[in-house]
Amino acid sequence: MPASLLMAAAIVLFTAGYVFYGRFLARRMDIDPLRKTPAHVRRDGVDYVPAKWPVLLGHHFASIAGAGPIIGPIYAAVFGWVPVFLWILVGSLFFGGVHDFTALVASIRHGGKSIGEVIEERIGRSGKRMFLVFTWFMLILVMAVFMNAVAGTFVTEPASATASMLFILLAVLFGLTVYRMKAPLGITSVAGVILLLGCIALGLRFPLTLPYGVWIAALLVYVYAASVTPVWILLQPRDYLNAFLLYMILLGGMAGIFVTRPTVSFPAVTAFRTDAGFLFPVLFVTMACGAISGFHSLIGSGTTAKQLDRETDARIVGYGGMLIEGILAVVALITAVTLLQPDYFRAVTIAGGGPIRVFASGVGGFIASLGIPMEIAVTFAALAISAFALTSLDTATRLGRFVFQEFFENRGGGKSSPLSKNRYIGTTVTVGAAALLMFSGSGAALWPLFGSANQLLAALALLAVTLWLAKAGKKNGFTKIPMIFMFAVTLAALGNLIYDNAVKGNVVLLVIGVVLLGLAGSLIAESVRRLRKG
Repeated sequence: MPASLLMAAAIVLFTAGYVFYGRFLARRMDIDPLRKTPAHVRRDGVDYVPAKWPVLLGHHFASIAGAGPIIGPIYAAVFGWVPVFLWILVGSLFFGGVHDFTALVASIRHGGKSIGEVIEERIGRSGKRMFLVFTWFMLILVMAVFMNAVAGTFVTEPASATASMLFILLAVLFGLTVYRMKAPLGITSVAGVILLLGCIALGLRFPLTLPYGVWIAALLVYVYAASVTPVWILLQPRDYLNAFLLYMILLGGMAGIFVTRPTVSFPAVTAFRTDAGFLFPVLFVTMACGAISGFHSLIGSGTTAKQLDRETDARIVGYGGMLIEGILAVVALITAVTLLQPDYFRAVTIAGGGPIRVFASGVGGFIASLGIPMEIAVTFAALAISAFALTSLDTATRLGRFVFQEFFENRGGGKSSPLSKNRYIGTTVTVGAAALLMFSGSGAALWPLFGSANQLLAALALLAVTLWLAKAGKKNGFTKIPMIFMFAVTLAALGNLIYDNAVKGNVVLLVIGVVLLGLAGSLIAESVRRLRKG
């Protein structure tokens, strides 16, 4: 079967979904182009800064993408290409897209605050505080996972380290040019992309080789600075420019798939039970960002909601951003399932280079069919992936600071604690906790726990939106059905991981898992109690 048929089907279905189902969601969420967004009402020049939708889409997409939609589908292919492909389609259209869009809208209707604000309105202050604690622990996991991934990539691909450092300097220059010198966005974007490609060329020429531990220390310093720096100086412009890398990878990969017309060599379905576990719930947890991800709700209700210029932009940024990520997941799946099954099993091991190498080699081959040298195409793909992982890392740190500050806000009219106002304290605690987790020796076991906690967070975000819509007297089946399914998936997966860590004696991850499961269970119980009371 030609893989190009999978690609064509995904493009057609996602386009139709954006037009028709996206329009349906906009009506259900009562999108009003005249309603002022928090970016204008609370504009402060640091976190609340209105951004044009192309810029914000770039920031949002680069932040939600990371390496998740690449690693997840490639690992999940162990169950066969049919279940993975179907879950990408159904998940992106009716689960992930709904989750991202509704979480973003709910946040802008609550002053750009986190989903915890929505929970407080419906469940109460205690419910919000439990959610914020859950979210903070989740973000610590995200930081540790992506810090490990970025440092590992910098060690194995030194050229990506040089390019990433140069990206940071370029982003600062871009931000100053657009926001302080008021240069036209179109001209600066073209210049920025050209310089971005120049950074990659310099990275290939002057690779930066440092030990893993040094990179971890450097990343801790970087994410601290990224968290406290005004968003327009570094985070927003860097994500916007990095998004062009991903757009180029996507377009080049898709074009190469249609030109080379590779054949799907993998079985349609392998087995319900594999070495990875049972298809349910493992497939739905492993896929993560390729179909639905709780981390997206943190970005949507964290940084994105504070920069949304108009409510109508929420559809392209929230729902559209998830569908673009679904396209990326399909490309990643194709790089895996066009391999023969024995080759696939060798490739996904550490010795074989892992999912990142599978994707880089596969996409590099597709792009090379367009006339670009194979070595350059593969290196370009690897550099792009490391840039996106770094984007998710610094965004997670800033979100961790937001959540920490929000936890200590005084909503009773009294004087708020300095912990709610001082961004340096919140950042210090958040980065410090991630550093402790990184040096606990649990790095290799973080991904499964992260996947389960991430999807459980998605279920909690859908719960919050469902409760908010129910209180407003609006129909909420489009959020309630995905919520119920995600709770069934993730509670089963997280419970199994807690058992595994207990058997293996991994105390750190066992404690984190128990805390996350306990907080989620308490929120569910309180939600049911409130719903019964009306």
